[in-house]
Amino acid sequence: MNRRMVLNTVGHIILAEAALLLLPAIVSVIYMEKCLWAFLITIGIALSLGLLLKFTTKPDSKVIYAKEGFVIVTYAWLLMSAIGALPFVISGEIPHFIDAFFETVSGFTTTGASILTDVESMSHGILFWRSFTHWIGGMGVIVFVMAIIPNITDRSMNIMKAEVPGPTVGKLVPKARDTAKILYLIYIALTLVMIVMLLFGGMPLFDSIVHTFGTAGTGGFGIKSTSIGGYTPYCQWVITVFMLVFSVNFNIYYLVLLGKFKSVLKSTELWFFIGLVIISIAVITTNIRVSYTTFEETLRYSSFQVATIISTTGYATTNFNTWPGLSKAILFMLMFIGGCAGSTAGGLKNARVVMLLKTIHRELKRMVHPRSVRAISMEDKRVDEQTLSGVTSYFAIYAICIMGIFVIISFEPFGIETNLSATVACFNNVGPGFGAVGPNGSYAEYTYFTKVVLSLAMLLGRLEIFPLILGINPTLWKKR
Repeated sequence: MNRRMVLNTVGHIILAEAALLLLPAIVSVIYMEKCLWAFLITIGIALSLGLLLKFTTKPDSKVIYAKEGFVIVTYAWLLMSAIGALPFVISGEIPHFIDAFFETVSGFTTTGASILTDVESMSHGILFWRSFTHWIGGMGVIVFVMAIIPNITDRSMNIMKAEVPGPTVGKLVPKARDTAKILYLIYIALTLVMIVMLLFGGMPLFDSIVHTFGTAGTGGFGIKSTSIGGYTPYCQWVITVFMLVFSVNFNIYYLVLLGKFKSVLKSTELWFFIGLVIISIAVITTNIRVSYTTFEETLRYSSFQVATIISTTGYATTNFNTWPGLSKAILFMLMFIGGCAGSTAGGLKNARVVMLLKTIHRELKRMVHPRSVRAISMEDKRVDEQTLSGVTSYFAIYAICIMGIFVIISFEPFGIETNLSATVACFNNVGPGFGAVGPNGSYAEYTYFTKVVLSLAMLLGRLEIFPLILGINPTLWKKR
């Protein structure tokens, strides 16, 4: 284990967080709010810790192997969340640290689960930081650091593999640092386009920025008690479209920019995702048609909720708790599937679901033709057995984690619907569930113990289990 390189890289990440905290501090200055001091104190703490780690742990070797990648990602995310919670506590707007930690983890993991019951009473600076954590965590703050650190080695691909969600992670260009730059440029460009489109719809500038952050990171922190329901139909449609846009693998956009449209059209995951969205919207629109007055309203509500759940964003325009059982069942299923690999969305990922379905199909064929040899392909490329084994192993551990967390929090005085949907919503980084944690509810009534458990569930889901489990394994810190 290259311990000094691990600590040095974590120091860089904390310094990056200190720099990012300047933006909500500036917002506090613009609105002349007292929470400015909370941000300044937090920046001071982050700078002190980051500089200490950077200058006292200069590594002899800058090589980062897989195990260093797991440890860096694990401790960076834990420290980022702990430091990011301080403005809430110091300002007094979320007095208890565990509540603030839950809110911050929910932000960075782009979950959108909240303990707040009166979000409209929060200051602009705190609301900006709360939504900005979605934007930071969406693409991954470590990917951001990779893009800006000039001397990071190409072994940093191991960090990207540990942080970027999906069954496989590859480079867009030969150098991992350049890949990180391309991803962030696409991310920033889409963010700016969405802000402008919301402004055209009459949404105020501050509202446009924070809702774009929530959409880009597929997080879903709102600034109004009605979430997106109080805005115009135009704004709701814009957010619907962009929630789906940010759920698509960013490699697709890079291929579009290069003009490789044939490669885009060959994407099995993309077609599966599009088909799933269209079918889900069609079924739910038909199922809830008697609940709303016009077809446009019915289509808008069903499209928005399908987009917000499959993208794991968590915004809401209506209380889907009141929808028929079929519609709720479809939304619950979409919570598990989530968006595409290499996107900012959570969930199992469509690529894994496709691979699992193809693996099941192959095994059924083998039962009939035991001697047959059948390869599984994605995008006209053969998927190696190691990747398929990883997908099936991940699915097994994924199911065990959800069952275990559900059992652990089942002592809470809520029904199975609430506790199970809370577990699934947090683990898959969706945010709202059903029952007491539905779109009109919150996680405020859970005990502090359960909030810690659900915070870990959010981290497990965002980092896709293995980095967090391996990162906290003390044996990885051994030199050999």
